[in-house]
Amino acid sequence: MTDSNTNLWHRQERSGWIRLRTLILLRWVAIIGQITAITVAQRMYNVQLDLGLCYLAVGISVVGNLIAIFIFPENKRLSEFENFLMVLFDLLQLAFLLYLTGGLHNPFALLLLGPVTISANVMGLRSTLIVGGTAIILVTLLAEFHLPLRTELGFILRIPDIFVFGNWAAITIAIIFLGAYSHRISSEVQSMSEALSATHMALAREQKLTDLGGVVAAAAHELGTPLATIKLASSELIEELDDRADLREDAALIREQADRCRDILRDMGRAGKDDLHLRQAPLTTVIHESAEPHVNRGKQVHFDEGPGEGGDLQQPSILRKPEVIHGLRNLIQNAVDFARSNVWVEAEWTTDQITIGIMDDGRGYPPQMIGRIGDPFVRRRRTESHLKTRPEYEGMGLGLFIAKTLLERSGAELSFANGSDPYQSLTDKPERRGAIVKVVWPRNLIDAQTGDNPVPTGLNEQFQV
Repeated sequence: MTDSNTNLWHRQERSGWIRLRTLILLRWVAIIGQITAITVAQRMYNVQLDLGLCYLAVGISVVGNLIAIFIFPENKRLSEFENFLMVLFDLLQLAFLLYLTGGLHNPFALLLLGPVTISANVMGLRSTLIVGGTAIILVTLLAEFHLPLRTELGFILRIPDIFVFGNWAAITIAIIFLGAYSHRISSEVQSMSEALSATHMALAREQKLTDLGGVVAAAAHELGTPLATIKLASSELIEELDDRADLREDAALIREQADRCRDILRDMGRAGKDDLHLRQAPLTTVIHESAEPHVNRGKQVHFDEGPGEGGDLQQPSILRKPEVIHGLRNLIQNAVDFARSNVWVEAEWTTDQITIGIMDDGRGYPPQMIGRIGDPFVRRRRTESHLKTRPEYEGMGLGLFIAKTLLERSGAELSFANGSDPYQSLTDKPERRGAIVKVVWPRNLIDAQTGDNPVPTGLNEQFQV
């Protein structure tokens, strides 16, 4: 998925968040509040207002709500443009009402922040900038142009100019800050939600492949006996039909096809993982299975396994979890993608932990991005040299996010660094100057024999259809 397609998808998703009914309800609340404020100011405090124009401003909102109720269905969700028009209308209506009631001398001028905050949360950056810019222009105009508030005796209610300037500065700063803050938080929440959905889809796919391999293995096991019987019977028929050439050819064909079925099931069953003892696998087996799709992509993948200080010579058998395989596969794919010619996958175990390191001889991670590795949809400006070497690649960080999330779900801790970093001592081998990923598990969380979740022993269970 390219950046442009992702951005378009984000905008379409965000624009469909809000139902028209929700904004209509909020507008009714605003209308009731405006009528209440006008009535209280006029009757209890004897503030002289142009009631005709004030009720006209409120009436415009009432008419707009009634039109929306009778024309559109209750479950209508607003598009980006429709949402923008609704929020802009509310902003202009409120500004007109403030113009009639003292401008920035009116303490309710703070309500101008409402439409800006809604825009920042549910609309794209362009719409948010337009609404925010309009709000700032309106606040500036209201500071100078407005109808004054007058008492019953004709006195003008106003605050000192320095407080008017303070109100203008406070509202302007609040519009910028709240708009930027709300838009940023909303975007990150949406990106994280989409990335987690992609992670769940990747895990579900890996789990389905694992289950499918188990079904294939079960089929290969169950069909082995009848195929052997067919082969034996067909062999006997071949011997007995020496004088019937036509029937002997049919018997030979039956034996040949039985052998073919056996070979097909054997090949398909290699990925089977239904047996209880196959829910675990040696550490190196899991690593090689994870790397298998990427070992023949034009880069040399080197494997190195061995015990660490105090570790047993015999390698541990670990839980064969789909999230572990898929997470390691994504990390190895990333290393192969960016390596010049070599990728190293190292495994080490001790009595307390299991460590897997993945290194390459590429350019490494951009230094300014290391702290953000693992965040979804991380984008950076691509240089001209990078465009030449990787013209087809559109990295957004989603693959690393999925890998990090899945591996952390299994109990691992990940660290990212560059081999060429003079302050980094993760490797002492100068040829491994590219990106470095270290995946570390507490051994008790992933060891399939002595850990917290040992694989059960006993008879294999039948598949439930």
